[in-house]
Amino acid sequence: MAAAPVFQQALPGPTTANPTAVFETSEGDFEAEIYLDRVPITASNFIALCRAGFYDGLHFHRIIDGFMNQFGCPLSKDPDCPTAGQGSAPEVSFTNLRNGSLICRGPRGTIRDEHSARDSNVPGSLSMANVGQPNTGSSQIFFNVAHNQSLDWFGPGPSMHPVFGLVRKGLDVVTKISKVRTVKDKPVQPVKMIKVSILGAPEAVKSKGKPTPSSSSSSSSPVKKRKKSKKKARTLVVSSSSSSSSSSSRPKKRDQKRRR
Repeated sequence: MAAAPVFQQALPGPTTANPTAVFETSEGDFEAEIYLDRVPITASNFIALCRAGFYDGLHFHRIIDGFMNQFGCPLSKDPDCPTAGQGSAPEVSFTNLRNGSLICRGPRGTIRDEHSARDSNVPGSLSMANVGQPNTGSSQIFFNVAHNQSLDWFGPGPSMHPVFGLVRKGLDVVTKISKVRTVKDKPVQPVKMIKVSILGAPEAVKSKGKPTPSSSSSSSSPVKKRKKSKKKARTLVVSSSSSSSSSSSRPKKRDQKRRR
């Protein structure tokens, strides 16, 4: 009997029940299926931010040809902001559109890692950025332009970036964006996300129950060297909005090199 595949590439036709995100950028438009059916918390978080207009007017703050395009930091409204890449979503609740439950974002707008669907970081996939610690995903996302297996949460490497969507139309635009001229991964000419619209998603219904915490600081620290690790994790979370970009929400480029 043949062995089961290690990952699901999610390359077949779209699931009709899933919503579509339409991205209008200064370089052209593209559309993506959002995987509400298999990562409902991650997908609902993204949809809620889109519906609130959170992403409209932001800029891609980190682009690496042959790797990925990253955006979603509120500080990137100003394309020249030196701290772009260190911002996050507001600490407000949103509705899980799959079951109607209310989800409460954690400190600095974080959500818990949703390690449920084995969708790999294939070209055209949408994936959650984080600060290199568990449960630190928020508003920042990236579009893979290569098959970055080393970023899969179910792989052997340290990086864990859950995939929550796939570009179904306009992948050439995503590739075009990845090839703009950059200096230290920042586009020389700003690439603007004009608007993100959601089509076909359920409407959020207010829940009468208590909000479910989406992230927990107690799960951010490894068991070994607990005191030092807890201090380091706390520093990383703080620096995601107030310190150097080395701790910002980003997939690691070195993972791409190691994969090669």
